Amino acid sequence: MSVRELSPPIPKAGVMGWPIGHSLSPRLHGFWLQKLGLAGSYEALPVRPEDLAVSLRGLQDRGFCGVNLTVPHKVAACAIVDELDPTARRIGAVNLVTVEKQGRLFGRNTDAYGFTQNLLAGGFKAERGAAFVLGAGGACRAVIVALVDMGFGEIRIANRTLERAEKLAREFAAPSCKISVAAWDEAPQALPNIDLLVNTTSLGMKGQPALEFALDALPTTAFVTDIVYAPLETDLLRRAKLRGNRAIDGLGMLLHQARPAFKAFFGRDPQVTEELRRYVLEDKSC
Repeated sequence: MSVRELSPPIPKAGVMGWPIGHSLSPRLHGFWLQKLGLAGSYEALPVRPEDLAVSLRGLQDRGFCGVNLTVPHKVAACAIVDELDPTARRIGAVNLVTVEKQGRLFGRNTDAYGFTQNLLAGGFKAERGAAFVLGAGGACRAVIVALVDMGFGEIRIANRTLERAEKLAREFAAPSCKISVAAWDEAPQALPNIDLLVNTTSLGMKGQPALEFALDALPTTAFVTDIVYAPLETDLLRRAKLRGNRAIDGLGMLLHQARPAFKAFFGRDPQVTEELRRYVLEDKSC
């Protein structure tokens, strides 16, 4: 038997989405592979929604140890994988799939982890406080799970479609956390005593309408974060800074959510550094 035959296979991973050209994941995982001197590959995998099940089931045969999932596959993957971790089940979405023994697919969600770690890295102290969340889409679900697990005592949700916000409030109701809903037009008046304001909508993103949301009633001690990272400083964050609030951009959430995936694929826990941020921001899509 040759030395080559004894060598373990080089780990191969990637990210599935449709479209996928915008994804920064190959860039950031490639940075970590090079920085840590690891053998491995990470590639963008364009997969149509109707081909997701076949593509996931074919990972082992193609030599993949796992993949990340992005739009529009996160929800659909829940019904395809063989097992879901508790966080993915609560959020109702999967962004990380690993190939386990005998080809079984294990689905996880690291978005809540990424959101939490980004807040902590930005100086926010985890404590029982009050958070105000704008939006009620898929991203909001991960944020609510993160806030509940961080120990927030109160979460207020505002969404243009009130019924969606009310549905989320009922679904995530917990004895340790009061979750209430505010009508979108009345939301700016419900900001007093808020410790954290989170925008989970696409408003303010490149190519999207601006987020028209008054901050007058928000305490200047509150933190403001936006899950949008293109542009890096949204109008919401700019206005928050001008009035003295601490602002945390959304790029860190993207970078931190990738850490558990990298460890699952390549066996090392990478760090989110300023060097990584600069490298990722060199991409023209940011």
